[in-house]
This record gives sequence, C-alpha cells and structure tokens, in this order.
Amino acid sequence: MLTLRRPGSRSRVPSAPAGTRPVMLATLEVPFDETAVAFAVDAAVECGQPLIVANVVEMPLGPLCLAMGYGVLEPTEEEAARLRAPAELAQALGVRVERLRVRSPHPADALLDLVADRGPGLLVFGPDRSRLRPRAYRSVAKKIRQRAACLVWLAE
Repeated sequence: MLTLRRPGSRSRVPSAPAGTRPVMLATLEVPFDETAVAFAVDAAVECGQPLIVANVVEMPLGPLCLAMGYGVLEPTEEEAARLRAPAELAQALGVRVERLRVRSPHPADALLDLVADRGPGLLVFGPDRSRLRPRAYRSVAKKIRQRAACLVWLAE
C-alpha cells in the first residue's frame, strides 16, 4: 500500500460490526517489543479475533525510488525471523493471522490509513524502542493517539 499525504480528517469510523474487529500489532521497520507481542497475541486469543501483524516501512520519496522500488532493503534473516515470530506464535495458539508489509514515504499516515481500512478493535503499536529513534516514536505515537478510531496500546 503506497500512501501520500492527504488533507482532511482521519476520524472516519470503520463500518465493521463490533463483534468482528481484529487486533492489530504494528511496528515501523524494527522488530517488535516482546511485551507488545504478548499483549496483542493474548488479546486476540482471549477475544477470539484475528490478528493483523503489520510492518510499516519507510520508502524514500523520489521519482526513481517510487517507479523502480529502490531504497527499500530487505531485512536480514534474523530480523525477518523476529518480525515473523508474533504471527507464528498466534497461529500456534489457533488464531487466524494476516501479515502485512506496507511501504510508504509517510509511514505514520500509512499506518493510520491501514487502521482506518481494517477497523481493528485494538491497535497495539509495539516497535522495539531501543531500535527506533525516540523522536520518531513520540511523533508516531502522538499521531496514533490523536487519530486512531479504536483502542490503542503503546509500548511505553
């Protein structure tokens, strides 16, 4: 999913029935915080809802980057395994899982668009904070608090 910044309100409420709202676990190109993984998987298991595991990756903005897909490096095998771990854990516990990798020049907006499109009942924003710049985390967390139309759990 490639998104561009759009003016206007993001406060639209999803039309999914209240009983079928999944749990979403999201990160920004870094592995997940273990506490966030445990919380999201436990919530999905206890509620009997599917789990959406989303990795939102920043894509550099430029004509060649957009047209040719340059600028996005695949994660190392170790990091890929850490990004897969929550989905594998949830599947082992009988939860239906959907894994998404979203590339966008504006990752925070892309994450909020994904939340608006999928309509989760709970968004667990859980990147490993030791691997993410503090300012970047605070900025995205602030946008999520202001504009997400669901319950939000932040790794703080």
